[in-house]
Amino acid sequence: MSSKIDFDEINRIIKVLEDKNLAQFELEIEGFKIKIARTAAAPAAVIPSAGSLAPPRSAETSPSAGPSSSEMPAPAGQVSVHFVTSPMVGMFYRAPAPNAPPFVEVGEPVKKKQTLCIIEAMKLMNEIECDLDGVVKEIFVENGKPVEYGQRLFSIVPQA
Repeated sequence: MSSKIDFDEINRIIKVLEDKNLAQFELEIEGFKIKIARTAAAPAAVIPSAGSLAPPRSAETSPSAGPSSSEMPAPAGQVSVHFVTSPMVGMFYRAPAPNAPPFVEVGEPVKKKQTLCIIEAMKLMNEIECDLDGVVKEIFVENGKPVEYGQRLFSIVPQA
């Protein structure tokens, strides 16, 4: 076994954690050490207003959508909200370059597979795509700030 581990291998480890419902994985090979831990998803809650939302400290995932999204069911008469969460630890960037405009703004419509942001992890730039059509309701992270696995990045109101 090589002492080098690449991004794809880390993603496979994360997938195994999710598939086996494990909370933690630790590996040490020839001085290289990696520890991956995740927290259990928090139960769904009713969201009273857009202004009262704050980024969570725990991972919030949906089994059908993988680590990058979750959806809050809406009570009758309210709009459901879909959350795009970080699939990894890294630095959050709203634009493809420092001088470029952001990928999306609050209030803008977005399409499935549209790039919402970039997360830099291990010197790799990872485009985070939207997984449904809708409208950006809120952006939870400031440009250039670190994000954690499962941290909310965006809330999207699904298009009916």
